[in-house]
Amino acid sequence: MTRRIFLSVPVAAAAGAAPAMPPLCIFSKHLAGLNYDQLGKVSKDLGFDGVDLAVRPGGHVLPAQVTEGLPRAFEAIHGHGVSVPMITTALTRSSDPAARPTLSTAGRLKIGCFKTGYEYYRGVDLEKKLAEVKEATRGLAEMAREYGIALGFHNHSGDYVGAPVWDTREILAGLDPKWAGYYFDPGHATVEGGLQGWALSLRMALPRIKMVAVKDFVWEKSGGKWKVKWAPLGEGMVDWPAVFGMLAKARFPGPVSLHLEYQAADERAAMAKDLEYLRKQVRAAYLLPDSR
Repeated sequence: MTRRIFLSVPVAAAAGAAPAMPPLCIFSKHLAGLNYDQLGKVSKDLGFDGVDLAVRPGGHVLPAQVTEGLPRAFEAIHGHGVSVPMITTALTRSSDPAARPTLSTAGRLKIGCFKTGYEYYRGVDLEKKLAEVKEATRGLAEMAREYGIALGFHNHSGDYVGAPVWDTREILAGLDPKWAGYYFDPGHATVEGGLQGWALSLRMALPRIKMVAVKDFVWEKSGGKWKVKWAPLGEGMVDWPAVFGMLAKARFPGPVSLHLEYQAADERAAMAKDLEYLRKQVRAAYLLPDSR
């Protein structure tokens, strides 16, 4: 945490001011099959503030159609009073043919940030791969800056570049923190660092977090091996009060994207239940009164 952020917290508290509650979004992957208007309506009906819109192969907006599709989706969702503060892409480098159309269109719509795509270690030389991703991310961040949209690098657990958040720190080193930062995922961070690794990673990432992904999990033994089993919020291993307490002290403004990676008999009811839990956690951490 930077000295400026650290000092701002007690000053704000003494003045009776609480940080604004970050917008709570649904990742549109979990509402696949809905058209743009339906996506906005269902998100509104469920109580979400915004949509984390998938702009990638198989997503709501296909990369080849982004210049027309993204504005249409944006306007339809906004028509229901729901924001689009972030998009999820598969972009990993500026040379991708979809990079400039996607970022220029998102920038024109004043969408604040985008999630990058994934790179994998998968047996390759670690130092060489890290250097390759660092260079590719630099080019993508420069393009993002050109269009006024911030890049967020996700810490997906497993054999992904960024799973150990320390390598993301190396990737982002030297890049303007206004335009390149973390898409921090406490769930995946807890998978990789269950005791205190997640907290140390979050402390390190706090000054330049752009977005936060929310999901929960438990460890399950299957076939003699421990495996991740995704779970409803509050029923897993993630220490949400601690997570949002740290985010609130850093005055993180959002967005927060809810993911449902577990199987549910009624997925929309599960979304509503997870959102209720998430909103209570955020309100408690940000010292906001419960509106109900």
